[in-house]
Amino acid sequence: MEFFHSLLELVMAFIHNVIATLGYAGVALLMAIESANVPLPSEFIMPYAGFLAQQGKLNIHLAALAGAVGCVLGSIPSYLIGLFGGRSFLIKHGKWLLLSEHDLDVAERWVDKYGDWAFFICRMLPVVRTFISLPAGILQAHFYPFIIYTFIGSLIWSYGLVYVGVYFGENLEAFRAIWHKFDYAIIGILVILGILYVWKHIKYIRKDQQKVAAARSAGQDI
Repeated sequence: MEFFHSLLELVMAFIHNVIATLGYAGVALLMAIESANVPLPSEFIMPYAGFLAQQGKLNIHLAALAGAVGCVLGSIPSYLIGLFGGRSFLIKHGKWLLLSEHDLDVAERWVDKYGDWAFFICRMLPVVRTFISLPAGILQAHFYPFIIYTFIGSLIWSYGLVYVGVYFGENLEAFRAIWHKFDYAIIGILVILGILYVWKHIKYIRKDQQKVAAARSAGQDI
């Protein structure tokens, strides 16, 4: 548990240093990384921006806007990789992103049901928002609606987390007492959820690898 505690503190220190040094550009940079299939939690990024806003060091609205702009900038390369790489790219390389063909099938069902609005919804869902751009490209989602819905959904998400940080700043001492009392329990829950997420996706990724191996043995090009 000490390892995960240290890792969490390291991630949070990195986020805090980037935002403290670069301000709004740092918020946008971190959110761009998060939207480019890198699991850098926006749940840590934007609340800290809100905390700084509560202290008068950032503007609430500009912080949320920077978060949304960053999401769009990070989503574009991921979308383009999916668009030009296609389903075969996901099958071959999705394991490095903990993405499987099953995830693509789920995204496809969402698009069939909600159309382009699916990407607006996904931008307000934890974890899903980080990885949705690649499936969007593979599914050849309309680029400009995708960008617009990404921006709007990310702006709403960013505002929500910014206000969490503002509330945290206004009740800092109470939160410190809770954190020091239950820090290991909180980290334990995060670790368990992370392990379950990874295990579930590894299971689907192995199925994809078996499919690739079977296709290659049959002489098919994947």
